Amino acid sequence: MRRLRRTPALRRLVAETRVSVDDLVAPLFVADGLDEPRPIPSLPGVFQHTLGSLRDEAARLAGLGVPGVLLFGLPRPEDKDATGSAGTDPQGIVPRAVAAVRDAAGDRLVVMTDCCLDEFTDHGHCGVLDATGADVDNDATLPLYAAAAVSHAAAGADIVAPSGMMDGQVAAIRSGLDGAGFATTAILAYAAKYASALYGPFRDAVDVTIAGGGDRCGYQQDPRNRREAAVEVALDVAEGADMVMVKPALSYLDVLADVRAAVEVSVAAYHVSGEYAMVKAAAERGWLDGTAVALEHVTAIKRAGADVVITYFAAELAELLS
Repeated sequence: MRRLRRTPALRRLVAETRVSVDDLVAPLFVADGLDEPRPIPSLPGVFQHTLGSLRDEAARLAGLGVPGVLLFGLPRPEDKDATGSAGTDPQGIVPRAVAAVRDAAGDRLVVMTDCCLDEFTDHGHCGVLDATGADVDNDATLPLYAAAAVSHAAAGADIVAPSGMMDGQVAAIRSGLDGAGFATTAILAYAAKYASALYGPFRDAVDVTIAGGGDRCGYQQDPRNRREAAVEVALDVAEGADMVMVKPALSYLDVLADVRAAVEVSVAAYHVSGEYAMVKAAAERGWLDGTAVALEHVTAIKRAGADVVITYFAAELAELLS
């Protein structure tokens, strides 16, 4: 076998896994009320955007050949409430962000939207709370997810991505979209989303703190469980998910491989904020080649079976791959 590793051209010829810019989706944050983009200290190179800087970034990504973006909206702090009403507002920050990306890039970018409420609730959970205030009311949350999805679709989103891990979320959103005349809007389900410690920088990015020091272990998956992911994914596919996601990516390659083997729909993996931040921190200290490690990470995610990789390295890798 060493004869086929002798030169870069030989290695390229027989490579089993290939990473292309076509595989990449860039997560983008847009905040209501900002006068200028705000750097996120725990995510070097990533910003909370204004609508204006979001347009600029969308145009840049489209120019680099990145095929898609995933939008996360941040309301004004005073607009957060117990039901996350700013997240279902047709004039809210996410619909306006979708319109801004469309204005900048037209159909050159697939526009995906996060369809959750944690950024919009004053308690930081992904849905409305039950009467005890200690847990999320799954069934009461579903109509709000559907309303958010419809508002995103009406603004021009191609794909809505429910990330709350509520039981029945895909069915509720599909019904809401179809009933509102958006049968062609696709659903990317966060089907195997783990209650991971790797989300810390993301919560900085979206200004979310769970009230009372709580967590999401009651509705996100336990990191110790592998078989459970197969059940969650199968349920989402049965409810009408067009794509399914494993999150985090790199730390759950076994789950990703299982999912790829089990379903026929497209599989996405989210190379999450903590996985990005660790590489950036080590690279800043000169301990490793950050871009090379990023490419190796994304290659591993592709090798495990992902069709789509959502990564904060999207622009950096697009520049490298082009």
